[in-house]
Amino acid sequence: MKFHEMEIKQVEKALETDFSTGLLSEEVKKRISKYGLNELDEGEKQSALLLFFSQFKDFMVLILLAATLISGLLGEYIDAIAIIAIVIINGFLGFFQERKAEKSLSALKELSAPQVSVLREGQWVKVPSKDIVIGDILKFTSGDRIGADVRVIESRSLEIEESALTGESVPVSKHIDPLTTVNPGIGDMENIAFMGTMITRGSGIGVVVATGMKTAMGQIADLLQNAESGETPLQRRLEQLGKILISVALLLTVLVVAIGVLQGHALYEMFLAGVSLAVAAIPEGLPAIVTVALSLGVQKMIKKNAIVRKIQAVETLGCASVICSDKTGTMTQNKMTVTHLWSGGHTWTVDGVGYKPQGNFYRNERPLHPKDEKALQQMLIFGMLCNHSELVMKEEEIILDGDPTEGALLVSAMKAGFERPTLLNEFTIINEFPFDSARKMMSMHVKDKQGRHFIVTKGAPDVILGISESILWEEKTQYLGKEMKIRVQEAINGLASKALRTIAIAYKPVPANTVILSEQEAEKKLTFIGVQGMIDPPRPEVKEAVKECKAAGIKTVMITGDHVITAKAIAAQLGILSNKSKVLDGKALSNMSVEELEVVVDEVSVFARVSPEHKLKIVKALQNRGHVVAMTGDGVNDAPAIKAADIGVAMGITGTDVAKEASALVLLDDNFATIKAAIIEGRNIYENIRKFVRYLLASNVGEILVMLFAMICGLPLPLIPIQILWVNLVTDGLPAMALGLDRPEENVMKRNPRSPNEGVFSRGLGWKVVSRGFLIGIVTLFSFIIVYHNDTSRLQYAQTIAFATLVMAQLIHVFDCRSEKSVLSRNPFGNPYLVWSVISSLALMLVVIYYPPLQPIFHTLAIRGQDWLLILGLSSIPTFLLAGSFLLRKTK
Repeated sequence: MKFHEMEIKQVEKALETDFSTGLLSEEVKKRISKYGLNELDEGEKQSALLLFFSQFKDFMVLILLAATLISGLLGEYIDAIAIIAIVIINGFLGFFQERKAEKSLSALKELSAPQVSVLREGQWVKVPSKDIVIGDILKFTSGDRIGADVRVIESRSLEIEESALTGESVPVSKHIDPLTTVNPGIGDMENIAFMGTMITRGSGIGVVVATGMKTAMGQIADLLQNAESGETPLQRRLEQLGKILISVALLLTVLVVAIGVLQGHALYEMFLAGVSLAVAAIPEGLPAIVTVALSLGVQKMIKKNAIVRKIQAVETLGCASVICSDKTGTMTQNKMTVTHLWSGGHTWTVDGVGYKPQGNFYRNERPLHPKDEKALQQMLIFGMLCNHSELVMKEEEIILDGDPTEGALLVSAMKAGFERPTLLNEFTIINEFPFDSARKMMSMHVKDKQGRHFIVTKGAPDVILGISESILWEEKTQYLGKEMKIRVQEAINGLASKALRTIAIAYKPVPANTVILSEQEAEKKLTFIGVQGMIDPPRPEVKEAVKECKAAGIKTVMITGDHVITAKAIAAQLGILSNKSKVLDGKALSNMSVEELEVVVDEVSVFARVSPEHKLKIVKALQNRGHVVAMTGDGVNDAPAIKAADIGVAMGITGTDVAKEASALVLLDDNFATIKAAIIEGRNIYENIRKFVRYLLASNVGEILVMLFAMICGLPLPLIPIQILWVNLVTDGLPAMALGLDRPEENVMKRNPRSPNEGVFSRGLGWKVVSRGFLIGIVTLFSFIIVYHNDTSRLQYAQTIAFATLVMAQLIHVFDCRSEKSVLSRNPFGNPYLVWSVISSLALMLVVIYYPPLQPIFHTLAIRGQDWLLILGLSSIPTFLLAGSFLLRKTK
């Protein structure tokens, strides 16, 4: 039922309740039985055991298990134990991540008020919020949290903070009158108070019209439950890679075994060789190295004020093509700030950030001291006097205690050097007429030290202008006629066009000892002083971050619950809104399907007056257009879209627990610019993953081809199974991991995001793997043939030479993997981790070759000094031959 459209008596009748006595206890029990408790459902929870076992369904994990079985058959129990350890570690990582990620609804439930005041059988009693039923009468006052959705039936200067639900940065005044607007949004329902919102001023009484999952908060909980979290691009790519690798491994295993048997080799010998190659073809360390690389990225992000809650988030943000950002608290400071003041035909501007009481005043861009201009001074003093807000220090940060609008007036006066305690020594407050949403103003009766009495009023400019009969003009009081009112209204409209919220200040002198008992008597025949214009200003660093994202091919979209004018003004200041950009509001979105929105969504840069359902629709439309979508936000209303986006980013300071739990990335400093650092890190992590995939696969291709070509040529095995396993599991691992620590290349933020459909082997990576692997295999085989043909009786020595050549070719090739271009395009010592890993791998190879107890196990012999010239010469060819071709192309 549309309770917001009903008169109060109609609401009472429709809900079958009594506003004077409340519900009877028996009726409460009946309604609990009928409607259930006032709680948010969490949906069905998967057991911890099933969640743990579900981590082992991944295709790459199945490959690892197969590799474990193969290693066990070979008798390589250490290898098998290492692989099992990797599988279990990965399983636990995924388990803990998913358990933590699904706490969103528990956090949402905490927003419900634990105790509320309810009228039952004529008595006001405190009851748990879960026991509220439809038809209950609730009483609430400043500081209370609303326990259910209620229709307001009494309002005494009632204002409610709804930013977590609607995105509005300013508290909403609530009244009792029915609404005439057709299908109003949540932010426009001025006679409804919603579950989980906080009262910032005044008090009121309301009747419960919705509980539990039927509330606006409950609908968000339902959206949050049903929002799907898809796979990241990295997960999809690795799954594709796993399928390719297992197919190649099986094919080559069968091929090598078949050719070897046909060439006269023993079946058992060829089976062991074939299985070793299968293990080599599957880089079983790849998932572990990917996890380590992402984990290291997570550690770097913590240093840059971002916490990654889901390990793949860093990589996914790196390929984001659209960032959908909430305005309030994310792009703006969530601190109302006076920027313009007008009085008597003059306009002043004032700078300064947030609630810091430091700033300079300007008139016609010339600095001035406010105390030198009477009208400005009077407007600032009366704005501070007619005020209840305070600034307090909390953990070395200035926090506002009170209404944001009054806070803005307080700070503007403090910037001029005025202090409230000093002001209260100069003026005595005799009486106060609190703000009322119907009157849209508040007034105070004050007396100064000279005994003069004044009425000071602040409120909506149009209302104040209507009850004023004179104006302070050129620092003199004169009659406020029709023409003058038009001029004042034009000035007010001019400030409003800049998306400024305007507050007018007026006063009137009254005779001493006058007793004013009503606001009607106080608020008439005023002298209009001027108007202060305020806005929730953009964060200073956001504009540059938006600009850099644009250069990187990433579009920034503002999504806000604020009005269109405000959203457009902020978006224009930040460089989000261009001449070709479109702006859509909530009403237009409501009338569009996802398919219709898809047609225009790429042209829209600002969405204003939106609801949670709208945000989900926007994310879905962008995803359907092929975008990888990042959604930033801090409120409860952002949580469903944050969860549904490819990556959700929550604010750490102002963000609700619900938004944080639904997110993949939390910004500790609430700084949009931190997202830029995350994008750089994300892109670099993905490129580093490509680097070690390139290195590992090219190395493995080389191992496979040297064996395959030897079989085709009718040669003995150039490498024995234990040597292949040693190279694959030990020598390859450290350099591959070091590649995951490589620094970003200079052009990382000067290229467009990669397509979400891009495969791991795109941009020529497949060719690089095959060509480098081919050359590594060829030079290894040549080294074997040269030594073996000189002395066929020394097969074991020739195999040792081939083993050393293979390892050296791979260790030189790893430096080539640092760049998409060539080994010569980057400083080879720019990654110290890589240098030390290569040294370590080289040491492991030398130990196997020269340490006598290991020689029988690995079938190696000590290599003579002159043969190292052959090894180094051949192993350098794959890298430096291709480097030379790169230089030749560059010269042309």
